[in-house]
Formats: sequence, structure tokens, C-alpha cells
Amino acid sequence: MSGLMSLGTRAMFLNYAALQTTGANISNANTAGYSRQEVQVSTAGGQYTGAGFFGKGAQIDTVARASDAFLTRQAVASKSQAALDATRLEQLQRLEEVFPSGEEGIGYAAGQLLNAFVDVANRPQDASARQVVLARTEELASRLRAAGEQFDTLQSGVVEDVRNSVATVNALAQRIAQVNQDIAKTQGTGHQPNDLLDQRDRLIGELSGYVQVTTVPADDGTLGVFIGGGQRLVLGNNALQLKAVPDTFDPAKVQLAVTDAGTDRPLPVDALTGGSIPALIRFQKEDLDDARALVGQMASAIAGRLNEQQSLGLDLRQPPGTGAPLLAVGAPRVLPASTNAGSASVSITVSDTTQLQASDYELRADASVPGAYLVTRLSDGLTRSVVPGDSIDGFTIGVGIPAPGPNDRFRLQPVSRAAQDVRRALDDPRGIAAASQVTATAGAGNTGTASVSALRTVSGSIDPSLTVGIAFTDDAGNYTWTLTDASSTVVSSGSGTWSAGTPIALNGFELELNGVPRGGDTLQVAKTLYPESNNGNALSLLDLRDEGMVGRQDLGGGVFSPGVTITSAYASAMADIGVRVQSAKSSSEISASVAADTEQVRASKSGVNLDEEAARLIQYQQGYQAAAKVLQVAQSVFDTLLQAAGR
Repeated sequence: MSGLMSLGTRAMFLNYAALQTTGANISNANTAGYSRQEVQVSTAGGQYTGAGFFGKGAQIDTVARASDAFLTRQAVASKSQAALDATRLEQLQRLEEVFPSGEEGIGYAAGQLLNAFVDVANRPQDASARQVVLARTEELASRLRAAGEQFDTLQSGVVEDVRNSVATVNALAQRIAQVNQDIAKTQGTGHQPNDLLDQRDRLIGELSGYVQVTTVPADDGTLGVFIGGGQRLVLGNNALQLKAVPDTFDPAKVQLAVTDAGTDRPLPVDALTGGSIPALIRFQKEDLDDARALVGQMASAIAGRLNEQQSLGLDLRQPPGTGAPLLAVGAPRVLPASTNAGSASVSITVSDTTQLQASDYELRADASVPGAYLVTRLSDGLTRSVVPGDSIDGFTIGVGIPAPGPNDRFRLQPVSRAAQDVRRALDDPRGIAAASQVTATAGAGNTGTASVSALRTVSGSIDPSLTVGIAFTDDAGNYTWTLTDASSTVVSSGSGTWSAGTPIALNGFELELNGVPRGGDTLQVAKTLYPESNNGNALSLLDLRDEGMVGRQDLGGGVFSPGVTITSAYASAMADIGVRVQSAKSSSEISASVAADTEQVRASKSGVNLDEEAARLIQYQQGYQAAAKVLQVAQSVFDTLLQAAGR
């Protein structure tokens, strides 16, 4: 009787345990991170008798959770990638707002400023036309400043988000370390703490949303958590601290470091491949820096060319003088690396605003050439060897004393801060230099059809005190010229040949003609006596609308690639940011879909299906009732034996 009762008791306990586990599954069907649990049973073996082996029933081995380590790792990795793409898309969409289209854009304001010189050219003495130019200048400066301020706001937001995320990561790492310790304590029981394992998986999943992790299991049941290509974050019950530290070059930026034994070890950005924190750091390093450089390049180019052309004309002050600058922009700057050992200094000065590129640069000593330095353009990785005093991409490099050491590095920023401090530098409308410093007149006895089409001052080397006389010697366009001073003394002379469409260039000016001169015709270019009625420089300022002033490149040998107009440069910048947004949107949609699919596959393996659990509930209920029937039969048989033995 004891054998039959033992079988019934074992069966009841087994089915009761299964019912209890099924009930727990049903209760946690909507609990995030819960893995379905099931009772694992095995036969209790057989008992030998002379009639053979009789089974002793079943026994409970353990309660195991339905989990697949591979699917869990896949879900964690895909979640990390989805978080990176979603965060970058969010930041890029904010950055796109800095580049509005239509009348709200920087390109439109720049175009309106240059168009305002039409009225000045038509009415050089009109104060209202000049005031419009100043108003348009202020509008452009305001929009450039606003863009610079928005860049700073975005940068501050990135730093704040990184710091908040780092605090969350450290809290999660501490909790994972604590759960590791709790799991290790149960190692000697021979059974897995399912709820603790689920809790640890959930914490690692949350952590992967901030930074991509890899995990390595240990023999004691703990899980090592590593980031940044192998840097440990959690090992056993010990968690290191992640830290947001100032960037090596720019303290306004942030980078990640791990604090170990009191030392902050920076993590390479390239080693951080997933999660929202790497997305933020890459955004500030790549997208935000590129956008800042694009706007700075435009600000430097238009300010440089406006101011340069202003300086070549005459204003309406008494006495008339060369034009003062219209726009002032932020100065270029050099940022030494925080790891530099000495007190060496490097400086840069802008030499040609039209050649400035939308990029930062890094300077370090050239180990192969004493006294030389390697300058790397960060936008495309182009590296050139230079010596102090060399000019590249529109700026000149200077090196102080003491010279940089072999391991010193410097970040060169010729344009990145130009827009932040841009302002209108001229307040007096009389200061607009609409007049050319020299005026051309045709001889009264000319017999050809040649007339002055345009006279433009193109060089600061012009000497308006010199009078240029041009005399055509034949009908083929050959001419002689002389430069005479105020005392009519000939300073220099020469000859040349004019052809249609080609200006005559002398003494820092370019003279364009309409019609055809004949032999004996003369022209004279002399100092402008009445600036209030002259529009020569206003026409040159107006011509800046169609000048490729942005992004010219020196190809060597005196050959330059053409730049683009200021409006085209802004359109190109808008397109660049727009392409990044669309690319990020596509990447985010794809990675989010992959993450959802991967999580669904994991959940199908580990999650709770209420229909299945309901069926199991009925199954185990029937099993429990059958086991109870076995006990009831055993009791009845036992009672029958007692009655038979009592007779």
C-alpha cells in the first residue's frame, strides 16, 4: 500500500507544482522581461522485485525558464543599434531647423543684402538706399548669429543628455553587479534563480539602449559586461563608473571615459558602436561640427569679400575715404590638446576668405622633417606638411616659442566660430563705399564706337593719385599706356592689345569697353573727383551676387577650382543636412523594424502565451485529480485489507 500511496503523493506534488508554475506564468503574462517558467520532471526510477521492476513515479528536477541566450544577445544588440539610429535622427531633425528654406534662410538674407546695392548703384547719393543696405546687413548678421546660437544650444543639449544618460548607465551597472552577487549566492543550491536571471537580462537590455554591451558568463553564474570594444563595465559584483569628461580639445564638448582606480580612461569614439550615448557623441563630433563649419565658411566668405570690396571704393564722408568694413565675424581660434606637455602655442590668421574650407584641422609635429608640421583636414583626412608661415586653404599658420613637442596636438578652427560673433560693423550710411577711387573718361575727339562699360577696382594696390592715359595706335586694338603722377611726370609706361570681352587691367583696376576703338582714340583713368555721383564700386559690390566666393581650392601651379555663390553655398548646406536626415530616417526605420522582429522572435521563445497556459492549466488540473484518485484507490484498498484482516 505504501508504494501506491507514494506514487499518488508524488504525482499530486508534481501536478501541484506545475499548477503553481502555470499560475505564476499567467500572473506575469504582461510583466516586462519575464521568461516563461516550466517544471522539469524525470522518472524516479524503478524498484526491483521478483516479478520485475516497478516504477516509483516521477520527481521534480527543477523549475527552469524558457530562454535562449543567442536570441537574447541578438535582441540586445538590435535594440542598441535602434537606439543609436533613433537618437541621431532626433538630433539631426533639430539641426535641420537651423537651415530653414525660403525667406527665412541665410541664403535669402545674403541675396537680399547684395541685391540692395542695385538701388545704391542707381542712386549713389541716396541716403535711404544706403540705409537699406545697412538694414540688410544687420538682418544677415542676425541670422548668422542665430544659427551660431542654435549650434551652441544643441551642443549644450548634447552635453546635458550625455551626462544624464551616464548617470543612468552607472545606476544600471550597479544594479547588475548587485544581481550578479545575488545569483552567485545561489550557485551552491544546484538550481537557477529564474527571477534574478530575468531581472539581470532586463537590466542589460535597458543598458544596451544607452551603450552597446557584450556579455561573458562566468563559472559562478555571474555575467561580465563589457563596452567600447572590450572595456569592462561590470565584472562579478564590481561595477566601474562611466564618466562624461571634457573633450581633449574643446571643453564645451564631452567624451566618455571609464574611471578605474581613480584614473579616467577615455573611450575611443570609434569603439562605441551602439546606443544613444555614442549617437550623441558622434552627432557633436560629425554632424554638428560639419554644420557649424558650413555656416562659418559662408559667414567668413561673404564678410571677407564685402569688406575687401568696400576697402577698394570711396565713401561719402568728408573728406571721402576708403570704405570701412561692413561685417565683422568671429576670429579663428586654435585649441591645444589637454594632453600637451609643454606651453607651446600655435596661431592662425585668415589670408583669403574665398579659399576657406568648411572643416577643422589638426596640427602635429612632422617627425620626418625637422621644423615642419603635419596639418590634417578633418573633413576628408587630407594631410599636408607645412612650415610656419605657410598658407593652406586660405589661412596662414604661425608657431610660437617654444615650438610644439613631438606629441603635442592642436585643433585649428579657421571658420567654426565665425558665425557666433558676427555683427554689423558699419552704422553710418555715408560709410558705404559706392564710388570707385578712379574714373574713366573717353577722349572728346574719339572716332570709334568704344565707350566705358565698367571700371572696377580689383586690387588694394591701386594708387588713385596716378593718372593712366591709354592711346590706341591702330584699329586692331593695340594701345600704349602711361602712368603719370600729380606733377605730370611719367612713372611707368607700356603697351598692350585690347580684344572684345577682355578688360584692360592697369594700376589695380579693370576697364571694360563697349564698342570698338579706332586708332587715335584715347581714354583717361584718373582720381574720382565727385564720389557722390560715382557708382563704380557699387556695381562691383553688386557683382558679388554672381561671384564664386565660397570654397575655392588651390589645386597648385596657380590653378584654383571655382567656388560657389553665397546662395548656392547655403542651398548646398541645406541639401547636405537634408540628405543626412533622410539617411538617418531610413536607418532608424530599418533598425527599429529589425529590433522589433528580433524581440518578437525572442518573446515567442521566452514569453507567455495565455492560450497555451490555459491548456496546461486544464492538463495539470486533470493530472492532479487523477493523482488524487490514485490516493483514493490506495486508501480504499488499504481499508479493504484492514477489514479482511479483522475477520
